[in-house]
Amino acid sequence: MKEITDFIVLIILYVFILYKKWKAKGKDVLLVNTTMYIYLSFVLYFTLMPIITALPFIFNHPYTSMNLIPFIDVLNGSGDFARQVVLNIIMTIPFGFLLPLVKKENVKVLEVVLYTFLLSLFIELLQPLINDFRSSDITDLITNVIGGFIGYLIYLIFKPLTTRVLNYIKNMN
Repeated sequence: MKEITDFIVLIILYVFILYKKWKAKGKDVLLVNTTMYIYLSFVLYFTLMPIITALPFIFNHPYTSMNLIPFIDVLNGSGDFARQVVLNIIMTIPFGFLLPLVKKENVKVLEVVLYTFLLSLFIELLQPLINDFRSSDITDLITNVIGGFIGYLIYLIFKPLTTRVLNYIKNMN
């Protein structure tokens, strides 16, 4: 229920600022950027929300440092490590696919890896700050980057199709 405040802010931001800006650039830009915005909103939902209602309390609990031992859960066989690894990879596949479409330039694999790393690092560092029931883990960072890389490979496979679809949308009346 606390997430509603965050979603209201995201909707207001989209409706009053981003929608107008993106629509002015064309239907193709509006579609791609809106898709990325919705995707990132869901990433926030699953990783950080509630944010706004948590802000007054961020210093009411100790900050837990990031676990820097890669795949410690996998090595120890503890928890639901397989599920976490798979979900972290799946979570960033859309980012790796959508980023080249949003940037509309010849995006290289290293750019996608860097941006995916930065997105994941941002999330991992903020999770324990926003609330005390989330942890930060280097494994999540690694698996998120793998997901972004896979998303980019899928983008490369479907690039001719996405280019055709976006050109069609751009030229629609």
